[in-house]
Amino acid sequence: MNITEISSRDNAFVKELRRLSRESGMYRKLGYVWLEGDHLCRAALTRGLQPKIAVFSKSFWPQAPVEWGQVATKVVVLDDALFADISGLESPARMGYILPWAADVELLPGAAAVVLDRVQDAGNVGSILRSASAFGFQQVIAMKGTAALWSQKVLRAGMGAHFALHLVEGVEPETLSALNLPLLVTSSHRGDLIHETSLPWPCAWAMGHEGQGVGEAVEALAAQHVRIAQPGGEESLNVGAAAAICLHASALSALK
Repeated sequence: MNITEISSRDNAFVKELRRLSRESGMYRKLGYVWLEGDHLCRAALTRGLQPKIAVFSKSFWPQAPVEWGQVATKVVVLDDALFADISGLESPARMGYILPWAADVELLPGAAAVVLDRVQDAGNVGSILRSASAFGFQQVIAMKGTAALWSQKVLRAGMGAHFALHLVEGVEPETLSALNLPLLVTSSHRGDLIHETSLPWPCAWAMGHEGQGVGEAVEALAAQHVRIAQPGGEESLNVGAAAAICLHASALSALK
């Protein structure tokens, strides 16, 4: 096992890892994703992914399960203070993996999908990814203006869902026709009530910007508009909550 110990903040590897941890779109430039914490790391391993580098804090390294280091090509052990400085968490984790990353550029025709139209909050994006994975959707397509799917905040909110999905970023509306699926759009004021309508399967659900909703270009492609009943009288639902309801309804429809 190739093990390197690092204690300097000025080390080139440390500088690069700090950029991966703190800059949301850096994975696109470097071709690597940083997974911090044992939960995300285990989720990646469960899906058969192999890390390039395993990183451990110095105090945790002697306690770490041997297999956590053996799965990587290289092991780096950082001084605890250095690991904490790199971490994006309030309570820093004690280990992480660096995974090779390459963009998925092609949509999967016919595969149930969620389209994110400029959804900007990382927590919402991660939550939608979790719902998509849980309810049998195979791909998530991020339109331009959507939060970076592999950013640290989205990764943490996704809780491992990334590794079960085909993820495509930077898509323009005209590309969506390649899905060859009916596109469903939610609205608070038009369309059929979701609990009273028949939902197609497979399908693609479009979820829009937190304040503006689905844009005109995407809405023009809709095969069906759907409303969620809100007997309490709120004006609208959080997009993450709305997505969970819609995707669950589709899952139930698929089981019938």
